[in-house]
Amino acid sequence: MALPNPNFTLSNFWSPFLLLASEAHPTSPSPSGLFHLHLDRPDPAWTAHLSRFDYLIFSAGHWFFRPLMLYNTTNTTTISCSNCKDNNITHISVYDTYRLAFRSTFSALKGFKGTAFLRTFSPSHFEGGVWDNGGDCVRTRPFKAEEGRLKWFQGEMYRVQVEEFRAAAERESGGLRFGLLDVTAAMLMRPDGHPGRYGHPKNETKYNDCVHWCLPGPVDVWNGFLLHLLKVRRVGG
Repeated sequence: MALPNPNFTLSNFWSPFLLLASEAHPTSPSPSGLFHLHLDRPDPAWTAHLSRFDYLIFSAGHWFFRPLMLYNTTNTTTISCSNCKDNNITHISVYDTYRLAFRSTFSALKGFKGTAFLRTFSPSHFEGGVWDNGGDCVRTRPFKAEEGRLKWFQGEMYRVQVEEFRAAAERESGGLRFGLLDVTAAMLMRPDGHPGRYGHPKNETKYNDCVHWCLPGPVDVWNGFLLHLLKVRRVGG
């Protein structure tokens, strides 16, 4: 449907951790997947543009399962790590790291005069193995009601997000408003919506993609959820 007066700007900012991060060995022929992550420094890739927008939709999730070396601005040396193999420094869990990342992200919104929507964790659907060891997603229909169950780690990611969202929403001030774009339960029911082995060229041998979503596909329902939230906020003031 064509809009009669599409006077708006839509932008997409790539920031998988929402915080300032860098890959440890980006040019290595055998990359380790290790990232340096600054827990108290929101990523300027998106924070530098906040004043231009009325609405912000943000999320992060699966990248936090990568090995991470963690820093803060008052200590330029490593303060801890998450999901890493270094036994000489303090380890903190993926979920605690995730919590700190969202806490910093919400703090970065101070002064933003618009509405910030948190899009909740979108579950993957690997079966028969994990993502790098035989996991696949070959189902061709949605789950039935009794089949859809969040795995423990997925439930933890969702819980952390929602807890930090609620804490931030209670501190709403200065024109900043919050909204929760809760897609987790709906997407849990759609194991049939991932590209799987078709997520890469035919002759390439890669892992099956059971994280991202096909387009068009189940992910399109997010637009409907967002439109509903925008309408409710407009009617309710």
